[in-house]
Amino acid sequence: SQSYPDCNHTLMLLSDSHTCPLVSTAKVGKTSLIMSLVSEEFPDDVPLRAEEITIPADVTPERVPTHIVDYSGNATDHTNNILSFLQANVICIVYSVNNKKVPLILVGNKSDLVEHSSMETILPIMNQYSDIETCVECSAKNLKNISELFYYAQKAVLHPTGPLYCPEEKEMKPSCIKSLTRIFKVSDLDNDGILNDKELNFFQRTCFNMPLAPQALEDVKNVVRKNMTDGVEDNGLTLKGFLFLHTLFIQRGRHETTWTVLRRFGYDDDLELHQEYLFPLLKIPADCTTELNHNAYLFLQSVFDKHDKDRDCALSPEEVKDLFKVFPYMPWGPDVNNTVCTNDQGWITYQGYLSQWTLTTYLDVQRCLEYLGYLGYSIICEQESQAAAITVTRNKRIDLQKKQTQRSVFRCNILGARGSGKTSFLQAFLGRNLLKQRKIREDHKSFYSINTTYVYGQEKYLLLHEVMPDFDFLSEEDLACDVVCLVYDVNNPRSFEYCAKVYKQYFMDSKTPCMMIASKSDLHEARQHYSLTPLDFCRKNKLHPPQPWTCNTVDAPNKDLYTKLTTMAMYPFVVQHMAQADLKSSTFWLRASVGATVFAVLGFAIYRAILKQR
Repeated sequence: SQSYPDCNHTLMLLSDSHTCPLVSTAKVGKTSLIMSLVSEEFPDDVPLRAEEITIPADVTPERVPTHIVDYSGNATDHTNNILSFLQANVICIVYSVNNKKVPLILVGNKSDLVEHSSMETILPIMNQYSDIETCVECSAKNLKNISELFYYAQKAVLHPTGPLYCPEEKEMKPSCIKSLTRIFKVSDLDNDGILNDKELNFFQRTCFNMPLAPQALEDVKNVVRKNMTDGVEDNGLTLKGFLFLHTLFIQRGRHETTWTVLRRFGYDDDLELHQEYLFPLLKIPADCTTELNHNAYLFLQSVFDKHDKDRDCALSPEEVKDLFKVFPYMPWGPDVNNTVCTNDQGWITYQGYLSQWTLTTYLDVQRCLEYLGYLGYSIICEQESQAAAITVTRNKRIDLQKKQTQRSVFRCNILGARGSGKTSFLQAFLGRNLLKQRKIREDHKSFYSINTTYVYGQEKYLLLHEVMPDFDFLSEEDLACDVVCLVYDVNNPRSFEYCAKVYKQYFMDSKTPCMMIASKSDLHEARQHYSLTPLDFCRKNKLHPPQPWTCNTVDAPNKDLYTKLTTMAMYPFVVQHMAQADLKSSTFWLRASVGATVFAVLGFAIYRAILKQR
């Protein structure tokens, strides 16, 4: 007995001894072809199966009558279908060009019946059509190449040639070259453009779970030397040599070697990085944040060192571009240079580089996982996935209960009326005074800034986020933070009112600590058009007194306020006591100063009375 797939086929039979079946898988348009042939137009309604028809001889170019049968996969028609196939002289296979092509293997059977090989005839056909993976001669009678046939069939599926190599051009396809180039750059740990013996061994162990013996390494390099002049430099493999080796593997039928490398580095059959590779599963419970762990910072440090070629602890625009060559796009825009610390030339410093990665991890951890995937974190660090680089902090409610935290990144949302100095406050955190801030282009500004501060000797990251002033609506993101900074312009009499209203509506009953900033303190302090003065408002609501601040300085602005904000974010449970202590302290000194004045006046009066008696 003979079995056929459970799908429909189109069968075309020519008269007498001339028969030609058209065979196709389901839903490729076989019935539509028949209907269009008969009616000379595309049918709007296509039946499941066309009726048998015969095209008369006088309307065909070769004057041959044509009998057409729409093959059905129905079990009741199975016998008739087999009989129709047996009458055919030639078979045409119909496929839909928009479907993924299936690799083909040409099999010459009954090789035991002939003395000569048909390979000389078949090989030109194989070279002409890229869909044909390979060809093999077999004999079921003497078991010649039977196991090889099915090995090649498996290989065609698991290690296809099509995505890798163009037989017509006899070279690798651009997508394959692009993928292998990224793999080379990731494996080039010192970024000198050469894979030395140590890097080659790491690459070999990563992909094939075993290092290469010293002689095997030399043999590989010698093969490259013999075939190209610039494939080996300083006794290491160049990118050209690396690509040549893989071309050689493919040409010699060792596709599995190249595919093993590609799949180890996250590529799928279409030479795209797997979604599972770029975005590994990472569960983040509510009220938890995401941070990079120690091993991730060590990896990122090595990436920085790898690309900081002039060793100036900063990345020039060319060095940044080189770093992101393993990405399909440039992930950092010009706003990054105004989000983190830069040197006098405007280049991102080492501290700024780590700060930007910290910011991305906190705000968009999925994007961070994707970026680490492009850099090859899981491969270089020998981890299961990029998720191993992330620490998910515990719920903030538990921190409040235990009155301690292990977090390293704290978010401060900056609110205030337009023109109050919020943007300047962000830029001052990066060490930029007013003069330097005026040089920033409007389209390069950022609503974030992040830098390190030290609280009781511990290095922490403070992330500042400028919230656009819209009193009528503040989103959950505007409110979700560890500490709030309310900024008003001391020179603008209507500036404080916005801060007061925002505080009363959104933060008065919340557990989020707040600080009032008296911005532009170098200017004349105008009387605020509000029922309470800023100091009285803070006293009434048990807040710290307004903190004077300015960035109109010769040197870098003072950073003490940022340390205070970080401390408030770390220890929100003691902020209220500190605020009350500040108020008591200010009241004490007010009373003390009044008492001292009264005592001085009385003392002077007594002194004059004594002199008068004399």
